[in-house]
Amino acid sequence: MTIAAGAPPTHSTPAGLAFGFLTGGVIGASLTAFIGGCVVGRAPLIITGLALPAAYGLLFFLGTLPRRLREAAVAPSTALAVVEDFEAIGGEGSDVPVRFELSVVPDGAPGFRVEFRQAVNLVELAEYRPRSVVVVEYPPDRPWKTRIVRRPTPEWEERAAGAQVDSVPGPVMRSETSDGCFVGFLNLLGLLLGVAAVLVFFRADLFGSSGTDSGAPGPSVSSSPSASATSSTTITVTSATGMVTLGPGQSMLDKGELRRAVESLTRGEDKREALTVVVQDRMLTVVFSPSGVPAGGFDPRSLPYDRIPALVKEAGSGPGAGSPEGWQVTADGVTGALRLRVVVTGGDGGGTGVLEADGRGRVLQRDGG
Repeated sequence: MTIAAGAPPTHSTPAGLAFGFLTGGVIGASLTAFIGGCVVGRAPLIITGLALPAAYGLLFFLGTLPRRLREAAVAPSTALAVVEDFEAIGGEGSDVPVRFELSVVPDGAPGFRVEFRQAVNLVELAEYRPRSVVVVEYPPDRPWKTRIVRRPTPEWEERAAGAQVDSVPGPVMRSETSDGCFVGFLNLLGLLLGVAAVLVFFRADLFGSSGTDSGAPGPSVSSSPSASATSSTTITVTSATGMVTLGPGQSMLDKGELRRAVESLTRGEDKREALTVVVQDRMLTVVFSPSGVPAGGFDPRSLPYDRIPALVKEAGSGPGAGSPEGWQVTADGVTGALRLRVVVTGGDGGGTGVLEADGRGRVLQRDGG
């Protein structure tokens, strides 16, 4: 029997370096695509993050299949060995990893020393004390993959019980080798390039202002001149909210202003429903219902626009309300029928006037104080 000379393969070979670099790139690209897709809600990114490692794993499996088949076709050799040294590395449970150093003496072949790790049951650990003889198996072309046979055949168990094996001088073959700084640098470089590739290739999805797959509008901001030459209206629309901010000298209580503000947020949409609408003196905020998710809501265009100025005036005219300083109207239809809640805050230490109205602007309850 002939044992192949040489040392176990390491990651420092060209193929090992390329594999480490490519693996780092796949890890960086897949994680960036998956996390980025979840954050911005883009299905192509999420699918890429899941499919890339699966495809890479399949290619690696197919690429290494011939080599693994050749190795599996080689019958392992059995031999006696003497334990030179062993060290329990740690671990939890009944089996602990142990570092063994053995002198292996095959029949009719030169002996060799090998170091490897193997899990051993705590109960059996005492059987592997130094200078004890054990039965091992190893591939003839890869002796660094030596393993101790826990339950040898009766013939080999009898040979081990009465044999005396001398130590084998010479270098120790190790099944594990350190990679070195250069290999780590290549792995890190591959990871960073994988991240950069996703950020560049999908930059429009990650950083652009296009809409989401559900059809909801993405963030957009526009400014349009108002009736006053020194005023402007700012409109901001995202997939979840819409906001209209009036310029100085304007108010949502002005005739037709609230209607125009609501229509500017729903223009071109297929009757998007709202969960909540909040109206203040110079600001309108609409929280839209999530697209494709069943949820209570109402059409923001159904608000009683003409009744809101009167409701604000009535809420601020109650006893103890004082001179009105600020007001807010909240429309909510999540829990059932549309309800309006009007809150007017008085200045100069004045109180707060509150009233509730239905979807037509009829007062249901009033509380001033």
